[in-house]
Formats: sequence, structure tokens, C-alpha cells
Amino acid sequence: MEHRAGDHRARVVGARVDLVFAALADPSRRFVLERLARGSASQSELAGELPVTRQAVAKHLATLREAGLVHAERRGRETRYELDSAPLGDAAAWLDRVGSEWDERLAALARHVGGPGGR
Repeated sequence: MEHRAGDHRARVVGARVDLVFAALADPSRRFVLERLARGSASQSELAGELPVTRQAVAKHLATLREAGLVHAERRGRETRYELDSAPLGDAAAWLDRVGSEWDERLAALARHVGGPGGR
């Protein structure tokens, strides 16, 4: 049963990482994240800084919220968006793990063919 719990956790984290990478695939969403890293902003403020419509900004924010990268906070009549960088840590950990696996494979290949210069 413990193995299944670990598999389930890996699938959940994997799905979350997939959402993060999908969100990061768009340059406008990356801009929004960079902007929110400097402080909260409203949808209107973000739309004023991007060459897209307010409707497009709303869709970008929805994608970022789905990935857990931003959250909305109501302040009076205004909704402010803030960065949540925790999911980026999951993605970075995945990249590190995959990078380490490739480093090991490349080192094994180098040993097999006779070192850095080959044979």
C-alpha cells in the first residue's frame, strides 16, 4: 500500500509540474509572473503593461491560477493578483532530477567509449 501512495504522490506532483510547464510556455504568462514577482497587481494594471486585451489577461491569469502560480486576493472592490512561487520549486526539482539522470547516463557513456576524448 505504501508503494501505491508513493506512486499517487508522484502522479500528483507530475501533474502539477505539467501545469507549471504549460503555464510557462507562453511569453505573456512569463511576463505576468515576472511582474508579480515585483509586487501584486490588478488585472487592469497587468493589461496596461501587456500588448493583449483584458480578456486575454484574464485567461492568462486563469491558467496561472490553475497551475498554482498566482492567487487572487480581494481588496475592497479590487482583486489583486500575487505570485506563489512554490510550484516553481516543484518544477525546478523535477529539472534537477532529470538533469542528474542525464548526467549519470552521459558519464556512463563516456566511460564506455573510453573517457572524455573517446578512443
